[in-house]
Parts: sequence; structure tokens; C-alpha cells
Amino acid sequence: MSNNRGVVYIKPGIVEVQSIDFPQLKNPQGRKIGHGVILKVVSTNICGSDQHMVRGRTTAPAGLVLGHEITGEVLEVGGDVETLNKGDLVSVPFNVACGRCRTCKEQHTGVCLNVNPARAGGAYGYVDMGGWIGGQAEYVMVPYADFNLLKFPDKAQALEKIKDLTCLSDILPTGYHGAVSAGVVPGTTVYVAGAGPVGLAAAASAQLLGAAVVIVGDVNPKRLQHARSVDFQTVDLSKDAALDEQIAQIVGIPEVDCAIDAVGF
Repeated sequence: MSNNRGVVYIKPGIVEVQSIDFPQLKNPQGRKIGHGVILKVVSTNICGSDQHMVRGRTTAPAGLVLGHEITGEVLEVGGDVETLNKGDLVSVPFNVACGRCRTCKEQHTGVCLNVNPARAGGAYGYVDMGGWIGGQAEYVMVPYADFNLLKFPDKAQALEKIKDLTCLSDILPTGYHGAVSAGVVPGTTVYVAGAGPVGLAAAASAQLLGAAVVIVGDVNPKRLQHARSVDFQTVDLSKDAALDEQIAQIVGIPEVDCAIDAVGF
């Protein structure tokens, strides 16, 4: 098997689906590794971070294969992998981490010390993040598979909800992490800046964590309309009324207990 295709960055505003190399159990420097697996991609998302590259906001090089939100089926297993088997359905976190270094052991996997020769932290298909090939492709290699991959215990059940479960790679856990980091606990009032996918995931996570009131702010009327349709309070930052005034109209005072920035750029 050798055929593979991926979404390739050409220049600002231009991407193409191109034939790309079939993945091998090697790191970006070409060294063979036994701790990886090759996945057949089942579903993937386009992230706002991808759009930063496509719109020319970064120094992304031509030829970069995009995509860091991956769900896939294990096709090939490296010799050092112990917990996964061919045919397993797995969710892939957007960041690449070894699970062994000091920062990984401290649960700061976003700044892993072993996956990027240039700086701390690695990710699939992103500029300056270690050269890992992205997952907006038919097949992709995932290193440190035992640490990185989340196996779905019931494959058939997972496939029935695959569009929802694709959000586990980046969107939902990013929002949830924001809510936890902001200190959301039962009874709190929460403000989420940004009504995009991650902002709505943060708002939903705040509700799961027991928030009494969740307010979402944005300037995009369609996004705010959607936020209201799923029962969040909203503030429209394109209006003349200041943010604190709009919050006071909802909760009675111009303050909240917790705030989450989900604007992104």
C-alpha cells in the first residue's frame, strides 16, 4: 500500500489536495521508531489555527500537510507499542508528546521536551511544531502511541457518533481545559469570550461543571444566535453598551466569577 493524499499548504489563501508519501514509522528527522502507529484517518476537522496559516498570518512553509484534529483506525503497529492493536479506533490529541519528559510528567504535554528539536512543544501539521505530518490526509503516523492515543472501547458504537467524537481531538478538551483552568465550580457565573467552536465547548463544559450562569460574548450575530439556541446567555460586543453593562443586565452586577478567552487570535 503506497497511495496517500493530503491537504497541502501552497501559499497564503491557497491549499491543494495532493498525493503525498505514505507514512512510515519514522520521526521527522528520518529515524526509525518503534513506539508509533500508522492510522487510516476516519474523520478530521479544520481548526481556526489552520486558518491562521492559510491566511498568511504565520511563517508556514509551502508543502506543509495540514491537520491536527484526527480520529483514525490503527493500520500498522510499531514493535514497542503495547496497548493498541490493528483495527482499534482511536482519538488523537492535537499535540505530540512523549509522556516521559519532565514537562509531560507534570501534565504540561503542550511543551513536551522530546518532540521538537527547535523548541518545546510539537503538533501535527503546524508551522514550527516539529515537522510532524498533518492528519488532513488519508493516512498519518502517530508517535508515542501508547501515551498519545485514546482507544474507543466499543468501535461500532463510536462509529455511530463519529462526527461528535471527532471533537475529542481538540475542540472539546480545549474548551473543557479552559473552564477548569478558569476555576469553574458549581454556582459560579462564567463569561466566555468568543462564540466559535472552542468557545461553545468551553461554555458547555462550564455547564457540566455546574456553573449557575454562562454568558458568551462575540461580535458575530450568527454565532450569538446559535449560542442562544443552545441556552447560553449572550452579549453582543458590536453594540455601544460596554461589556460590564451588558453583564450587569444579566446577573445584576458588572462582574463574573470566572472568564475564559476563546477568541484565538
